[in-house]
Amino acid sequence: MIRWLIIIFLALLLINGLSNLLERIGLGRLPGDFRFRVFGREIFLPFASTVLLSVIAALIAKFV
Repeated sequence: MIRWLIIIFLALLLINGLSNLLERIGLGRLPGDFRFRVFGREIFLPFASTVLLSVIAALIAKFV
């Protein structure tokens, strides 16, 4: 259980660090990526980008 929490935490750190780079290539602006403001804070839910990156990772894993 602790191992999964560490993996999820590291994945979130990696995605957060790469978010500016991913936005430059178009991820984060796909239909299905939600961005809204609540109480002066911006909340970003990248559903479509997450699905796209998961499919790409699965294809890479399949061929490697």
